[in-house]
Amino acid sequence: MIEVLGFRQQELLRMLLKNKGGMTIDQLSQALKITRTAVRQHLSALEKDDLVHLGISRASGGRPEQLYILSPKGRELFPRHYSWIAELVLESIKQETGAERHRERLKGIGTAIGTNLRKQHPELTNPTQIITKLSEHMEQLGYDATRVEESLESRIPSVEIIPSTEIPPLIEASNCVFHNLAIKDPDICEFDRALLSAFTNSDVDHQTCMATGDNVCRFKFIPKSSTPVSE
Repeated sequence: MIEVLGFRQQELLRMLLKNKGGMTIDQLSQALKITRTAVRQHLSALEKDDLVHLGISRASGGRPEQLYILSPKGRELFPRHYSWIAELVLESIKQETGAERHRERLKGIGTAIGTNLRKQHPELTNPTQIITKLSEHMEQLGYDATRVEESLESRIPSVEIIPSTEIPPLIEASNCVFHNLAIKDPDICEFDRALLSAFTNSDVDHQTCMATGDNVCRFKFIPKSSTPVSE
């Protein structure tokens, strides 16, 4: 979120958001009413964080002027109300199809995505490797996910230990990307469970859920007796 940045850096990013073609140091200095040196310092920090990129050089009748543009990562700092739109779409589907078909549709979408992701890794055959790869995909999607192992006596969170073939591995997610939606509509979790099940060809035991007040979403993977996902 853009609020984590200082006031001047927020202003600078907003100027670049409004000027998609980019701005020079002189233009930013005039717009923000700060010195060129200060602008350079802010740009250097923002470039290091991959929030600003160098744009094209613009001819100015003399020495070419360097333009600075907002990076894709920088654009993501600005609020976009995806969850509000998603909530409206899902509620509309639920009203049209009914609760049961709504759940089945969410499961179908999750299954399709999980199957497609799994096909990208035909080299993985070991269950532990598969679940580790799944946790990496979840991490990339924003779930803040970690594969963990469970002992017979207690759970050890966020720690990698020697895999066991007798005790099913788990994934813990500290961030639910559908949190607000899932609180209002618990059926949203069908999507997660179906995706995880399809990717691992496992039955998924959703042991804890942030939408119901738990600290993490915790998934245990129990091997199926059926054949693996086909290509």
